[in-house]
Amino acid sequence: MNWDQIEGKWTELKGHAKEKWGELADDELDQIAGKKGQLVGKLQQSVGLAKEEAEKQADEFAAKCDC
Repeated sequence: MNWDQIEGKWTELKGHAKEKWGELADDELDQIAGKKGQLVGKLQQSVGLAKEEAEKQADEFAAKCDC
């Protein structure tokens, strides 16, 4: 799934994101709004991932989304 699709379906998909990254608070998930850059930033800030790892995990999340 591409990020435009993820952004459009974020309400449905943020539960999957919460399962994958439980450290993210609900308000952070709302702020992400399906945008890759926002997700990468929150993964760096709240989860403590390096930028490269955060981008990798975001891309893996997008690739596995089949909703």
